[in-house]
Amino acid sequence: MLRIEHYSKTYPGGKKAVDDLTLHVRPGEIYGFIGHNGAGKTTTLRACAGVMDFTEGTITIDGHDVKKDPVGAKRVTAFLPDNPDLYEFMKGIDYLNFIADLYDIPADQRTKDIAKYGDAFELTGNLGSPIGSYSHGMRQKLALISAFIRRPRLLILDEPFVGLDPSASHIMKGYLADLCRGGSAVFFSTHVLEVAEKLCHQIAIIKDGRLVKCGPTEQLVGDSSLEDVFLELEGDK
Repeated sequence: MLRIEHYSKTYPGGKKAVDDLTLHVRPGEIYGFIGHNGAGKTTTLRACAGVMDFTEGTITIDGHDVKKDPVGAKRVTAFLPDNPDLYEFMKGIDYLNFIADLYDIPADQRTKDIAKYGDAFELTGNLGSPIGSYSHGMRQKLALISAFIRRPRLLILDEPFVGLDPSASHIMKGYLADLCRGGSAVFFSTHVLEVAEKLCHQIAIIKDGRLVKCGPTEQLVGDSSLEDVFLELEGDK
């Protein structure tokens, strides 16, 4: 579903944010991307989503090269940054219909899905209000709904649990699992290592721009915990 091959990103001035990263996310997988602040996680996610250029390597999503076929890649992808930019002047329902229009979602499907996810995230009663009046958690829920109604082949999330209450986090995890059971994939970064350990089929750990460990969660963790593995790798020089 997602193939990152020898991806590198160098910023002006010569700083290499990501160095020769290769990762493969298969259909049906929830793949966790772990690392300290500044390790290169967000840079990688933004490159996969096609919103940041990169200097070396290739990234393909469901067979679409993000550089050669950016529109094709974006049509099968939903990307939520850690602080989604939403149009504050819009009402919540207008924003969801705007996203549905962009992705050519049929009227009957969008109506059904907006009602489904709006009720699940307890946001239906607020969809008639301007987004500018929403709390951070409400904006996060609206952004999640806008992603789920697209039924993406690949869902990319940067710190998706930030701002969500425990109930919304639980609901989101259930919908992520549903998405993957339908053959899609999820690639996300998080600092909540306990959640990543329970939720992810595969995990990759990046440090100072380089991949230091990856594999199936059970094998990577072994008899330890993801937190222990992460801290041990962080302590290596």
